[in-house]
Amino acid sequence: QVQLEESGGGLVQAGDSLKLSCKASGRTSNFYTLGWFRQAPGEERMFVATMMASGESPDYANSVKGRFTISRDNAENTMYLQMNSLEPEDTAVYYCAASTRPVAPPWSTNYIYWGRGTQVTVSS
Repeated sequence: QVQLEESGGGLVQAGDSLKLSCKASGRTSNFYTLGWFRQAPGEERMFVATMMASGESPDYANSVKGRFTISRDNAENTMYLQMNSLEPEDTAVYYCAASTRPVAPPWSTNYIYWGRGTQVTVSS
């Protein structure tokens, strides 16, 4: 059984950085697509970043492009989201996701596995 667990969220000030981690357990060798999403109160879950499990083809939402970086360490079964120059608009619960098949379009929420989320709050 595959499980994903996020960590690294917290309360920071605008302009600060945070690095989120997503530790995977279970059968992870057949992961194909990895992703990060976020959900602010009263809003839908929104795409943040995605990449292939091989590390290829990273893609980002326009709102985070140039500030956030998705990466992974397959040896540690962990994916990351480095978030720089954080803005109050980045405040949300952040979720990691994984799928054993391609996910298209990149912003689709059609992933098989999801974490429970970690709260990121950015104060102005």
